[in-house]
Amino acid sequence: MKNIPIALIYSRLLIGFAILLLSVFQVAHYPFLAIPLLSIGLLTDVFDGIIARRFNISSEKLRRLDSSIDQVFFISVAVATYIQCPDFFKNNFVKLIVLVAFEASTYLVCYFKFKREIATHSIGAKIWTLILFATLVEVMAHCQSVFWFELCVWVGLATRLEILAIVFTLKKWTNDVPTIYHAIRLRQGKEIKRNRLFNG
Repeated sequence: MKNIPIALIYSRLLIGFAILLLSVFQVAHYPFLAIPLLSIGLLTDVFDGIIARRFNISSEKLRRLDSSIDQVFFISVAVATYIQCPDFFKNNFVKLIVLVAFEASTYLVCYFKFKREIATHSIGAKIWTLILFATLVEVMAHCQSVFWFELCVWVGLATRLEILAIVFTLKKWTNDVPTIYHAIRLRQGKEIKRNRLFNG
């Protein structure tokens, strides 16, 4: 069972590359292939952690690997979506640049402070991932998005700010920090309660 979470994590990497290749080669009926693959990728992201925690095999190394591959997965999907729907990205260029800049800042700040990649897996970030998923599905299907994209931008910015606050608050690198409240407790040397199913 200990190999299942690792297999799910790496399968997400392969799924991301598969979606990218489908887009690059302009495969017919791209949305009907890419959206199910994206959905499977999201499910692997949900269940790798749940299974690891269920069988007590979740570790710092596994959580860091999960975060790194999540990043590659969504970058691959974003590039694939850009190839299919360049006008959407051009029309929303400024908002996307701001959002990407905030996302990149969380990784940079964490690396410069702790010399490790970020792996907070906060509750807010998980909620944002679901909104990002809905946005990507709509853009893949129609090359446009209004409500979900706006929600994705603003929730994305809010959750990136919370992650930055968590990183600045922590005295030492810690994975699976649900909220800024939990980061403050950790800074004070107090134990925090995590949800065994979703966050530690």
